[in-house]
Amino acid sequence: MESRESVTAAAPLAGVRVIELGSMYAAPTAGRMLRDFGADVVKVEDPVHGDFARHWQPAHNGLGIGFARLNSGKRSVGVDLRRAEGREIVRQLTRDADVVIENFRPGRLESWGLGYEELSRENPGLVMTRVSGFGQTGPYRERPGFGTVAETASGYAFLNGWPHTPPTAPPFGFADSIAGISAAFGTTMALYRRAVRGTGSEVDVALYEPLMFILGDAVLNYTATGEIMQRHGNASGAASPRGIYRAADGGWLSIAASNQTIAMRLFDAMERPELKTDERYATNTARMANNDSLQEIVIAWVASRPRAEVLAVLEAHEVVAAPVNDSRDITQDAHFAERTLVDLANTVLGKALTPGPILHMKDYPGPAYDGVPAIGEHTYAVLGGELKLSEEALARLTEDGVVSGGSAPADRSDRSS
Repeated sequence: MESRESVTAAAPLAGVRVIELGSMYAAPTAGRMLRDFGADVVKVEDPVHGDFARHWQPAHNGLGIGFARLNSGKRSVGVDLRRAEGREIVRQLTRDADVVIENFRPGRLESWGLGYEELSRENPGLVMTRVSGFGQTGPYRERPGFGTVAETASGYAFLNGWPHTPPTAPPFGFADSIAGISAAFGTTMALYRRAVRGTGSEVDVALYEPLMFILGDAVLNYTATGEIMQRHGNASGAASPRGIYRAADGGWLSIAASNQTIAMRLFDAMERPELKTDERYATNTARMANNDSLQEIVIAWVASRPRAEVLAVLEAHEVVAAPVNDSRDITQDAHFAERTLVDLANTVLGKALTPGPILHMKDYPGPAYDGVPAIGEHTYAVLGGELKLSEEALARLTEDGVVSGGSAPADRSDRSS
């Protein structure tokens, strides 16, 4: 097995230092993306309550599932940014940092003297990545924003669901996660530009914008044709047949015959070759015009046999299809076990799996996910060892409530008894 030293050396972001002034999902997602590829991420949290995501549901044995997923491998420093001494500590941390990630409302860091202009004077190479509800500019810049607001404002919720049901937001951090991944992408672009030009920069990510980009066809379609795209349920509104279908044994599966060749293969798989020349179904334009009747044919065929049999027939004919997986299905799938899922070890969650990095790079096997930091678990190591604060200074700051920390990581299973 490869040593952790060789893994770190092969990591593409090895040596990059990130200060994460982020909480909940979007900014911490960006931090996790960078940490997954080798960056050292120092997470600055409220010294008492920590990141609020620690307290979100679902949770197990007092540890928020979402927090554990996004923050394993980071170092937690408990600092009160509402105190002048706490802000000075953060200023010192940023002097030698490559990246600061933050998700405060626009203007908050500036009011604390921690804006990009202030910090970059002392560290011209600094990259500051800012994630906010509506961005750093524009009429809505000062509005607070969470994922649900982004999912509705972007147009996503309007298009999600069935024609006869209300607009629907997802039951997970959809907009936050997409914004976090986009923020990591922007950060790495800024780091590349710094390597070329020698100066840092500011990256501005609004929660709604990456999601609006994904939905961009709807906006372009309206401005070009005047048509407002509507909810289509499991259909795409772009190609037919496509959807989610129920098999004879009650199992669900998806079929995406999204181009002409695959649609013809599907008709062969269904042993309905006559559909290939039927003028109602011979082209995508015709299939879309007659989507309801075609869907009835596909629904009946899928419903006539068990899911495994349907999927086997579709695979043999190279039709794009997959089971509708729940979490148990995913963890029992050999492909996901080999490629995607990793162990989250040494936490109060017990034996647990989580999705690993979102992409793979040759010669870099990826990080380990070993433990989840307790609030301020690394405060003394970072402030004492790296900022060279004395034991007396740390003791005073702790007594005054400016920082918190200690050597007992409460979120680790081996110390929870």
